[in-house]
Amino acid sequence: MIYLQKVRNMPTEKSGDLEGRKLISAKDIIARYHLTYQTINYYTDFGLLSMVCKKGNVRYYDGVQVRQRLSKITKLSREGYSLRLIRRKLLGI
Repeated sequence: MIYLQKVRNMPTEKSGDLEGRKLISAKDIIARYHLTYQTINYYTDFGLLSMVCKKGNVRYYDGVQVRQRLSKITKLSREGYSLRLIRRKLLGI
């Protein structure tokens, strides 16, 4: 990823700032959005959430993108869309 070179300068706070982005860790997503770690892994692997960078064992995501995407995923899921169709809608495929 492009942002991996900047990880050394990344703040050590829970939510740092990388090139103007508010970063949020997977652990913070769990606490804030009441998801399981397995769900975050699945969403990341499936392409619903994009990881910005990784420092050690901690994955960081763009906080704004996470909020927007989880909101859309929840809305579309309640409307009956499958995750596969939700992914296609989010990615514009």
